[in-house]
Amino acid sequence: MGDSKGTVKKGPLDGITVIDFSRVLSGPYCTMVLADLGARVIKVERVGTGDDTRAFGPFVDDESGYFMCFNRGKESIALDFKSPRDRELLDRLLDKADVLVENFRPGVMDRMGYGAEQLSRSHPHIVYASISGFGHTGPYSDLPGYDIVVQAMGGVMSLTGWPDGPPSRVGPSFGDLGAGLFGIIGILAGLYKRSRDAQGTHIDIGMLDCQAALMETAFARFDVEGKVPSRTGDAHPSLAPFESFQAKDGRFIIAAGNDQLFMLMADAMEIAQIALDPRFLTNDLRVQNRPELIREIESVTGTQPVSVWLDKLNEAGVPCGPINSIDAVIENPQLHARNMIIQVEGKAGKKIRTAGNPIKMSTSPAEDISIAKRAPAVSEHKEAILAELMSASGAYRSQSGADLDGKDSFHSERSDLIA
Repeated sequence: MGDSKGTVKKGPLDGITVIDFSRVLSGPYCTMVLADLGARVIKVERVGTGDDTRAFGPFVDDESGYFMCFNRGKESIALDFKSPRDRELLDRLLDKADVLVENFRPGVMDRMGYGAEQLSRSHPHIVYASISGFGHTGPYSDLPGYDIVVQAMGGVMSLTGWPDGPPSRVGPSFGDLGAGLFGIIGILAGLYKRSRDAQGTHIDIGMLDCQAALMETAFARFDVEGKVPSRTGDAHPSLAPFESFQAKDGRFIIAAGNDQLFMLMADAMEIAQIALDPRFLTNDLRVQNRPELIREIESVTGTQPVSVWLDKLNEAGVPCGPINSIDAVIENPQLHARNMIIQVEGKAGKKIRTAGNPIKMSTSPAEDISIAKRAPAVSEHKEAILAELMSASGAYRSQSGADLDGKDSFHSERSDLIA
């Protein structure tokens, strides 16, 4: 997006180059955010087919909407790691790079000669981020890990769902996305460290670790109470009322997270007497007497539609909200006001809507866009990158795709992929 003089507004990571070996979601989500913040991201793909998600639906003509969502604004280059020329090209890219991101099982990058320890000797300036199911140490480090596996092993599924139902997976890929976000934090910390000592570092992100880090107070509750936390539906285990309630035409959320908000809620709903009920005088008492509290509140909420209660509670300053389906979320005026619903353009010019960049910075309005840079075709930028390197050194000669044997030993082991 340009200003009135036609200049391009640059993001805070402008000047940072990321070499992205990652596939599917955890790594691509991490590098997507880095690209949104202004970094140059060069995606290294499998010769021919590219990232596995290019075959994932939904499709815009023959282009994957899944791939488009998480690879916007990146460049693509397909490399054959049996080719000495392609390895030379990668070495030259690494000379220029600041960050490397990969999400393969531990050992894959080492076998190809591009592991963290190897690059710490040949390219000590690089901040090297590895995202894997279980990290690069520990008894599970060699095991493959996918989102649902770490959601299950990390305890998230045991706390998700209703008490009388089976454990449930969180709808979005919480394991992948959480690991991607922690990867970003590690990369930014690594870049800050490098600004002081000129040395890169290896960031080792385990998806299971990230699930444990996002378990809120579950471990503390178990330690203090001596009881295994279990599923509570949509209710918060430590706050009440902090859940959904039935109105005349559907359910909605009330989140009265302290005593004052509870009193404001009771006044707004014209049930002030429950704020004086000995069973509900404190949050701890309300949690202990949750079933009785819900009955008291729903005896009133069931008489009016959701919109009436939201108006009353919002006017009183009580946190509340509708339970939106995706069609309502994508039209939400608050999200549109903050440029959070954007369009990504496909190679044929068609656009799909996806979420924008939630990091709003007063010093960098680069995120204020309605149409993101499009996702690349497989190896779309190889010739341009070759020309750039040749211009810089005059030493590298392009090798055409016809010279490649089509085999890619780096990506041959599908079980090494970490989603």
